[in-house]
Amino acid sequence: MSDYKAFRVELADKIAQVVINRPEKINAMNADFWSEIIEIFRWIDATDEIRVVVIRGEGKHFSSGIDLMMLAQIGAQLGPDVGRNADTLRRKILQLQASFTAIDQCRKPVLAAIQGYCLGGAIDLIAACDMRYASSDAQFSIKEIDIGMAADVGTLQRLPRIIGDGMMRELAFTGRTIDGEEARRIGLVNRVYDDQAQLLEGVLDIAREIAAKSPIAVRGTKEMIRYMRDHRVDDGLEYVATWNAAMLQSADLRVAMAAQMSKQKPEFAD
Repeated sequence: MSDYKAFRVELADKIAQVVINRPEKINAMNADFWSEIIEIFRWIDATDEIRVVVIRGEGKHFSSGIDLMMLAQIGAQLGPDVGRNADTLRRKILQLQASFTAIDQCRKPVLAAIQGYCLGGAIDLIAACDMRYASSDAQFSIKEIDIGMAADVGTLQRLPRIIGDGMMRELAFTGRTIDGEEARRIGLVNRVYDDQAQLLEGVLDIAREIAAKSPIAVRGTKEMIRYMRDHRVDDGLEYVATWNAAMLQSADLRVAMAAQMSKQKPEFAD
């Protein structure tokens, strides 16, 4: 692990905790954030010891979204030529999108633990995670509409598959804030905890439970779920048949079956 400016990364019990570490700036996403998150998830993907990821924010809030100073710096790079400006902005947006695509495409399950503000770009981030959990004080808002733009880093593409098209449209068009309980009710988060301490403890418990499973089986399950977002049922059935033709030969299957029969806890290789 390297030293990061926008993050703190911890690894214990096969769980990587990726902590947005700018509490004095409400964990706003500055230039370092966008580049470092790609590097971090590249390391996570390549490290077999890591089986689950928990992403969270340091301090009272998860994240207030993209750093407005960074937006101002991007604006300062624009000149009088509309065509060149458009090309510059398009390339920058694609770079930002790649940061959260790195989370979406991570081979390991990614759990988001959300407290306080989760605004704007932070919604894009959690939409790229596998599961989301919140404390009761969490506040969610697709804020881009209030600064005169459409969300462009994944919210409008991923969120309809999580909370449904109609609810996504309501939140995106109005920018209204919802609390943790409403987020649970619409399916944005799986569970709500009373406070931040219980949130972290609960999410780590779930992460440990996943980490104890066969990493081959977890990897295959995530890949099949992700594949089915963009394919028909018959395509998915064909794909899982081909995938499991290889993966069912893993030693993990024998270890799991032996553990079931002996009523012992299985121990899987990384």
